[in-house]
Amino acid sequence: MSNIIDKLRLPFRKEKELCLSLYRIMGFYPHDITLYQQALMHSSAAKRNEKGRPLNNERLEFLGDAVLDAIAGDIVFRHFEGKREGFLTTTRSKLVQRETLGRLAEEMGIKDLILSSGQVVSHNSYMGGNAFEALVGAIYLDRGYDYCMRFMKKRILAELIDIDKLAKKEVNFKSKLIEWGQRNKVKVVFRETKQERDKDGNLVFGFQVMIEGQPGEKGEGYTKKEGQQLAAKLTLKRLRREPQFIDAIFAAKSNRTKMEEEPVVAVPDAEDAKQDFVKPVEKSEKTEKKKKQRPAAPPSDSSQNVTDKSSSRAKQTDKKGRQTASADEQKPADDDFFAGKEFDLSGITANPSEKSREDIIAEAEAAAFADA
Repeated sequence: MSNIIDKLRLPFRKEKELCLSLYRIMGFYPHDITLYQQALMHSSAAKRNEKGRPLNNERLEFLGDAVLDAIAGDIVFRHFEGKREGFLTTTRSKLVQRETLGRLAEEMGIKDLILSSGQVVSHNSYMGGNAFEALVGAIYLDRGYDYCMRFMKKRILAELIDIDKLAKKEVNFKSKLIEWGQRNKVKVVFRETKQERDKDGNLVFGFQVMIEGQPGEKGEGYTKKEGQQLAAKLTLKRLRREPQFIDAIFAAKSNRTKMEEEPVVAVPDAEDAKQDFVKPVEKSEKTEKKKKQRPAAPPSDSSQNVTDKSSSRAKQTDKKGRQTASADEQKPADDDFFAGKEFDLSGITANPSEKSREDIIAEAEAAAFADA
């Protein structure tokens, strides 16, 4: 083993020690040790390169996150044959979520190798998970995708994680509560109650669960997701031990649905729309007003022809001498515009089809695993 390390030409003792530690973690030696050094460097270390740019694991964390998603999707797809998309999505999310990666980083010793300022607050449980993702990003750049897959299969799934148990384990209380709400057709809302900084300057988020307007339990965390998860967990416990809380929820649901389904008894009168709000003016008055508004002109044959045409247009007679309505009077009224036309309402239904159990669970898990 020492011969292999010597071939890597690592001049410093610390680099040799890191190389041995990485071999124990990954199962193979790195080629470019600088990539792994950067993967294990937290942003609080405030290191900079020759150009003065910050040197930390955030970029490698971004890359490793994308590679992990692809690898986890491949593994879950091949392992669970015949399972539906919702189940596969949920299991993949459980495999790559930060809590799982954080535990792996601690079990494998990755967290002990992280270089930081030493002042990182204890609540930052994501530091190990972020370093795990950055390490995968470093493996991808150093060795390629096949080595990333090998690392996940031989070191993670073969030794540390039972993927079958992980698929059955409930790790998301928010999704559990959302699923319960969808099954019982009750509205579940996570209301943000506060967003402030604690004495150490860390941002704290507070949430409260509201079910059909009934206040549930509250939860706080250093991320929105943590606050929502705690509030959902405490609310689920309350639902199990307090039947009167469930009674209040379904009573509120009954009142809401009753108000939504209650018909409107009073029907508007359609005759009101036909009432004419313009006052009629006598014909003689109209004539006098027109005479005052325009100066008198000498009569001519052309004006007489125009008068004859307008009068013939205004009133027409049929062959028997009876008067008929003018062209404007023959147009249909606005109220009769849709008369005789048919509408196809076959596509509108009052009761949509019921969702299957798997669809409800898939939608609940997808909503809960989305980043808050």
